[in-house]
Amino acid sequence: MVILTLNCGSSSVKYQLYDWDERRILATGMVERVTQPGSVITHKTSGKDEFVREKDCPDHRVAIELIQEAIVDPSHGAITSIEDVKAVGHRVVHGGEKFSKSVLVDDSVLAAFREIQDLAPLHNPANIMGIEAARTALPDVPHCAIMDTAWHQTMPQSSYMYALPYSWYEKYGVRRYGFHGTSFLYTAKRAAVLLGKDPFETNVIVAHVGNGSSINAVKNGCSFDTSMGLTPLEGLVMGTRSGDMDPAIPFYLTNICGIAIDEVERALNKKSGLLGITEEFVDRRDIQKAAEKGNKKAQLAIEMEAYRIRKYIGSYTAALGKVDALVFTAGVGERGALIRELAAQGLDVMGIKLDPRKNNVSITKNAETIISTDDSPTKIFVIPTDEELVMTEDTYAIMAGTYDVHTNFTYSFQTADYMNQERNGCVDQDVDKFDGLESILAFPPSPAGTVNPEDCE
Repeated sequence: MVILTLNCGSSSVKYQLYDWDERRILATGMVERVTQPGSVITHKTSGKDEFVREKDCPDHRVAIELIQEAIVDPSHGAITSIEDVKAVGHRVVHGGEKFSKSVLVDDSVLAAFREIQDLAPLHNPANIMGIEAARTALPDVPHCAIMDTAWHQTMPQSSYMYALPYSWYEKYGVRRYGFHGTSFLYTAKRAAVLLGKDPFETNVIVAHVGNGSSINAVKNGCSFDTSMGLTPLEGLVMGTRSGDMDPAIPFYLTNICGIAIDEVERALNKKSGLLGITEEFVDRRDIQKAAEKGNKKAQLAIEMEAYRIRKYIGSYTAALGKVDALVFTAGVGERGALIRELAAQGLDVMGIKLDPRKNNVSITKNAETIISTDDSPTKIFVIPTDEELVMTEDTYAIMAGTYDVHTNFTYSFQTADYMNQERNGCVDQDVDKFDGLESILAFPPSPAGTVNPEDCE
């Protein structure tokens, strides 16, 4: 069964084509600059050269048509006919309180997404456009929605409520929802595997650190608290988002300084965070290089990002009482050794002890590693996330009639012998590249996972 997953942003569509029967990725890619001049698709079929094509995509419908053309192209495609696609899974950022698990999309589900789209104005409208476009382009296959917020529906009211007039929650849905749910689900359940514990007897803290960042306290295998709130703006210092701040700042800027409210909102989401502090950089690699050359703002940005993560780890350790593992994931969490080291500084008193040597060689996105000291009461793992697999598996299970909320459902990756073929086949190259990496692998690579070296990053 071939499943297509789509992640539609306001100006991009990221996709993956997956063969469920063979448990392997057939193709991946992204269409960028959707609705803008100079649209381009970058497509990669396993075992073939990367393909890049420019074509104007005035809307998401044209972008998805472009994806269809790429995946069936005789030269660089992955399947012979679009009819080989039997289901489509869609990422939806905000499901509000209406959805506690992934669902089959119908008109009523789309209507529910439209009702709450103002809760995620930068994300949900694009998600909805993508679903509508895909249903038009692929009308004869089932479409499923996988919500970022669903994972967090287990949070207690004391975690998700704000100390605001209760009527705002009742009338307007003002509460903490949390995001990055598919990433947290995957990494929390993989952490339980690495610990050799029942996931529902496991407490972990997961730091998803990328351009968008959030952190999740997982108690007895379920989301207990998280840093993002009503929208993805709250919490950690991010690439262009401010994270936590005094909520009176927008009033001060608009009422006293005379800045228009829409300009303030745009700045908080797109001109703040690391970009706001450095006034120049978003990519952590650029920031680190600048800091090493003496750039004071870059140095400050690194310190602020790491401190915010460390502060949340400390507060969530207090909230959970006992923490079995601290997990780093996503682009920076997986390969940003400096941020991990600084974020873990001073946590020894809480039983969270990072080994600097292990941390410095854990810069692979292909393997799960252990970077805590041997005597650390709390393990520290680096677990590459796999949101696409969660989307694919939810979609398949919905089609098969076996799907349920994660507390009543077991994923294929919840076993010690689970293997991501593509990543596993690249580990040997990483071991050759990074001296000492092999000694910190949670599981040794299996020869069965060998892939084309050109497919490894």
